[in-house]
Amino acid sequence: MLTKQLNHYPAAIAQAAQRVNEIDSQLMAVQHQINRFEGNADRAAAFDMDLKNDAQRKARRFEVLLVNQEYQKAMDTLIQLTTEKANAVAHLEYLRNLFSVAKLEARLTIAQQLTDFESHELVGL
Repeated sequence: MLTKQLNHYPAAIAQAAQRVNEIDSQLMAVQHQINRFEGNADRAAAFDMDLKNDAQRKARRFEVLLVNQEYQKAMDTLIQLTTEKANAVAHLEYLRNLFSVAKLEARLTIAQQLTDFESHELVGL
């Protein structure tokens, strides 16, 4: 029974690691999209001749991003995926720790069985 449990962990750990990688991929895609929106906002502010200084350009950039619904949605997605990744990493570590405990328990069981066997041999049972 314990061996069956031990055999289950590597696949579960691999699946959890794959989920972390999938979320990482989604995060990179969303971050790329956000960078594109921010670049467009920077370009719009940089080439607006009515803006006199950096403070005005930063304010214009902020306004451009604030009204961009796709940007706002991408930021919400970034927050959601960041939380999902943290949870997925925590789950992965939990599975790894369970696997370590299960291996230690299996070793302890084997050591106890060997000790019991040797004790029985010494007593002549």
